[in-house]
Amino acid sequence: MDLTEVTKRSKDIRELYHALEEKYHGSHWTTEEDALAFLTDAALVGRLVMDKEGRWPKTSDDKLALKIGESVWWLAILADETGLSLDECVSLFLKEKEAQLRK
Repeated sequence: MDLTEVTKRSKDIRELYHALEEKYHGSHWTTEEDALAFLTDAALVGRLVMDKEGRWPKTSDDKLALKIGESVWWLAILADETGLSLDECVSLFLKEKEAQLRK
């Protein structure tokens, strides 16, 4: 799956969540709240990796793949909400790191 498709599908799912937020809370989350939700999921990725490597108490479910996917989903949403392209963000990062490390 390419990043353009990731972004489109992510936005579609986010709109469904916005509808639930409106229904239950009268408003949808702000970009700042989305960023905090991403940080929570990113922290869970860290814990689940430690679990997988035997460095954290074992959980009952292996949700590492799901949480990594959710973190990418949040990044697609945050890029879109801030007027950026996920594809361009990733491309820029890779280009800069490759140039930096190949000096």
